[in-house]
Amino acid sequence: MHVLFVHQNFPAQFRFLAPRLVADHGWQCSFCTAREQDQLPGVRKIIYKPVGGATLANSFLTRNYENAVAHAHGIFNAMKQAKDVRPDLIVAHSGFGSSLFLPFLYDAPIINYFELFYRPSGQDLGYRPERPVGEMDLLRSMTNNAMILLDAANCDHGWTPTRYQRDFFPPEFQPKLDVIFDGVDTTVYHRKPGAPDRIRASLKIDPSHRIVTYVARGFEMLRGFDIFMKAAKLICDKRSDVTFIVVGTDKVHYGGDLQYIKEDTFRHHVLNEGKYDLSRFRFPGYVAQEMLADILSGGDAHIYLTEPFVVSWSMVDAMACGAVLIAADQACVREFIQPGDNGLLVDFFDHEALAARTLSTLDDPPAFRHLGEAAAKTVADNYTLDSSLTRIKGLFEQVSRGPRRPSMSLDKLVQKGTLPRITTDPHELERKARVTDPQPPPP
Repeated sequence: MHVLFVHQNFPAQFRFLAPRLVADHGWQCSFCTAREQDQLPGVRKIIYKPVGGATLANSFLTRNYENAVAHAHGIFNAMKQAKDVRPDLIVAHSGFGSSLFLPFLYDAPIINYFELFYRPSGQDLGYRPERPVGEMDLLRSMTNNAMILLDAANCDHGWTPTRYQRDFFPPEFQPKLDVIFDGVDTTVYHRKPGAPDRIRASLKIDPSHRIVTYVARGFEMLRGFDIFMKAAKLICDKRSDVTFIVVGTDKVHYGGDLQYIKEDTFRHHVLNEGKYDLSRFRFPGYVAQEMLADILSGGDAHIYLTEPFVVSWSMVDAMACGAVLIAADQACVREFIQPGDNGLLVDFFDHEALAARTLSTLDDPPAFRHLGEAAAKTVADNYTLDSSLTRIKGLFEQVSRGPRRPSMSLDKLVQKGTLPRITTDPHELERKARVTDPQPPPP
């Protein structure tokens, strides 16, 4: 079996899947991507460059679609040149145009990985009063789905990590989507003996202090960094023996927070808004997986906040490490956390309740240890990398054995006479690129 993976990023959601298919099952895997950095063992990498893309001349409402088409065209060109690649299956990340034009090159079935179908309500758009919704933002929430809808219509099947994500898709496409979580690498993320001592030593934390952890890819509104800091201040006011380990970077990935503040990072904005004793905080930045597993294992409580959106890998990693989780009460979180059984939930906006719940946990950590143990069991029973990869491999085999759509391969269309000729003559392309200004109406 030869699988062609396609994603503008690398290796993204396929970082475990492709190498394991090669090493454990003897499959052949190629990966078409725009990112030149990094490699995966046993996986051939093919680099593409987008062709064109949105400019200020394009409508604000269609720029994401213009960029996706530019990526789709670049992928088509790169794979057209890689004539020795003949995949049995194409697996592509939806929304970036990754697989749009590949049926013109291959008869292989297509499976798309779907992350989110955008909705004007019920998600992060308009959730925070500090981030007002402009009319154009509202309209773009609909056009953002253009490429996703093309992918949903054109793929043979798809999968998405959670029921929460699947349920945003139109009902007519949901039967096409299996729910398979990405999977937690429990060889890395598990309860680590001696972790509290190691992180206290490496981050210079008083041995007598309680430890509260917070992890986000970027410090931003969507992951509630500002609300976490407000709760942390209240906790500091109540207890002098608490240190916070705050893992992440200053990049805003979602929501355009920087439009609403004058500082260069959202973290600086939050710190300027309140009086924080920064001696009580450790900001180690981005950390390697082994150290992150130590941090998640070594805390007395882990705070996870999110707006209604895709749940973070870090939350499930924390569960795998047996962290006592205090999380935002959102539908995406409730898919993993049963309050009182394997974690605790609080209202996203209520920083006082968040502080109070965390303080009660810090008052008697052994009394809450059962929540962390249950969280680790939840991951072991449902979300391990091994179980996820087994299910994904089964999906790949099922789709590759299934009925094939009528061929759209350019060579076969020409052979059948459906298309008399296909040309890439530069003069013809130039003529197609010309734009004629419409004639003004008669006076």
